[in-house]
Amino acid sequence: MEMNKNADYGNWVPAAMMRMMWTVTSILIVAAVLLLIFLRTKIPGIILLVIALAALSMTIYMQRCRNLFDFNGGGVMGAIHQFLVDHFQWEKDKKGRIIDIGCGAGALTNRMLKTFPGIHVTGIDFWGAEWSYAKEQCEKNALAEGVADRVIFQKGDAAKLDFEDETFDGAVSNFVFHEVRSAQDKRDVVREALRVVKKGGSFAFQDMFGQRALYGDMNEFCEELQTSGAVSEIHYIPDIEKMDFVPDFVTAPWMIKEAGLIYGIK
Repeated sequence: MEMNKNADYGNWVPAAMMRMMWTVTSILIVAAVLLLIFLRTKIPGIILLVIALAALSMTIYMQRCRNLFDFNGGGVMGAIHQFLVDHFQWEKDKKGRIIDIGCGAGALTNRMLKTFPGIHVTGIDFWGAEWSYAKEQCEKNALAEGVADRVIFQKGDAAKLDFEDETFDGAVSNFVFHEVRSAQDKRDVVREALRVVKKGGSFAFQDMFGQRALYGDMNEFCEELQTSGAVSEIHYIPDIEKMDFVPDFVTAPWMIKEAGLIYGIK
């Protein structure tokens, strides 16, 4: 799916964080050089130099990840979004209302709209100062992609969606549920997302589903959802970071690790 290069979808590795990392690394290197060469304090200088080199290695790693994630660079973020879209069970020209939970800058929202021309999407996000995303950014991106007439964006909490039961014909979400601070049990966020989907509607969610601290045994959870009647059909694809569109380079524990996709029909 070709996305507009003029749209600003940000990056999972924020520019502000990279600026801070490069600044701190530079200060450490300069301080180590001062200690070793000018002040001739060998042991403290060597210790600080080791710390500075470790910081430099991490900074270079994170910069490489940022370049890989870039929609106009390595394109990993776009490929991960496309993997979700490819598993969303929806006929090409079928009409309906979809919710994108945690839409960020609208990247997945707009990919859905361009893939399925019959849908209208509501993108909800908590946004906030710590993220490089905003509602106005979403609206500008929708305009750039030519889909602004089929989407609305509004602030919301994924743990308590401001919609009645069975409001939408489908729901999607991409690496958001584990970030929802208002829900201690992230399985409740999945249940809340399913609550607003109509019976027979489609869903596709990606998150760190393989992390037991967040979701317990994911296979058992999927079985529970089906046996309880919360969904009529559910599929779980674990370890999507091992797919060929995700470079091994970005599978560190603090990046993409034990990620998975659940999709199906409510």
